[in-house]
Amino acid sequence: MKFLVLTLIANGPDPVTGRTPSAHERFRRVIDHAVLAEELGFDGYAVGERHERPFFSSAPPVVLSHLAARTRRIRLFTGVTTLSLLDPVRAFEDYATLDQLSDGRLELIIGKGNGSAQAKLFHVTEHDQWDRNREGYELFRRLWRRNRVTWSGRFRPSLTDAEVWPRPLQRPVRVWHGSATSRESVELAARYGDPLFSANVTNPIEPYAELVRHYRERWAHHGHDPADALVGAGTAGFYLARNSQDALATYRPIFEARLRILARMGVEPVFATLEDFVARSSALVGSPAQAIEKVHRYHAELGHEVMHVHADGDGLTPAEHRAALELFQGEVAPELRRTIPSRPFAEPVRPDGPASTPTEAERGGALAATGGAG
Repeated sequence: MKFLVLTLIANGPDPVTGRTPSAHERFRRVIDHAVLAEELGFDGYAVGERHERPFFSSAPPVVLSHLAARTRRIRLFTGVTTLSLLDPVRAFEDYATLDQLSDGRLELIIGKGNGSAQAKLFHVTEHDQWDRNREGYELFRRLWRRNRVTWSGRFRPSLTDAEVWPRPLQRPVRVWHGSATSRESVELAARYGDPLFSANVTNPIEPYAELVRHYRERWAHHGHDPADALVGAGTAGFYLARNSQDALATYRPIFEARLRILARMGVEPVFATLEDFVARSSALVGSPAQAIEKVHRYHAELGHEVMHVHADGDGLTPAEHRAALELFQGEVAPELRRTIPSRPFAEPVRPDGPASTPTEAERGGALAATGGAG
């Protein structure tokens, strides 16, 4: 199994101290956490995209480009790129540049996005968001694969024998499809033979497992080899300690802060207590043994090879945050890597010697082995 750390760069009052960091402080924490994730051996670091309070994640290509300069090995994910809001040509230019700057470490997860603010900012509505996402992806996909593109659609000006530069280092960059409970994104992923990343955050496992089953069914329907289907999944919360009592005590203020936010929004929580949240959600809050058991239980339903942990450290001291991640990498990750096989990610491409510079054929083979779209 492979492991990512995900941030949406949310910025609100700390659940324990009540203090809200400045934007500069919040971005510095993102940088520090990405560097720490690489140091501890995580496989990827993911930055989401949101366009409303309390998130500072409106420009993931900028954030990830900075992280590319501060790291050397870790894969750089989006989580997700809200393609329904973006001009696919401009998004291609940003991410192809990022792929070059990062030595070919980019992984894209696309989705339509959510939130009412994005509709006001970008004039994307619930009636056209899926059409925009589908059309945007079809052009986006073509741009990664062809040096010249002729195309026409509903939502952007047409292209005639257009060239878009720079070209990415990876040919092509792999694109995952992020999905919560909607079959539209699943169908798009299955049709094109792309991997699926299940949100797996808000609800118990049942709706996510149903959607993954649907993805695999549609994958086979479109003529793809079932063995090539690739699934990732998220987690709803994260904090590990040596024993579950300490983990629950430390995480309780974080969970209760979430409940207060939902109450202010007038939203009924799916999990009304911390104990219910830990028992029925995908959250990894407890001891290492409990985390291992839960991931195995979820894997039996989802068959996922990649998972992310939300590990911003909000409500934790820096020492608590690091200790939880170290405990995960020291005791949880090795057991899950041993018991849940996963296909390799492509290695970074560097000009510093043959051992660290895979050939084009080797890189293409690595992508194919991980379910990369061709």
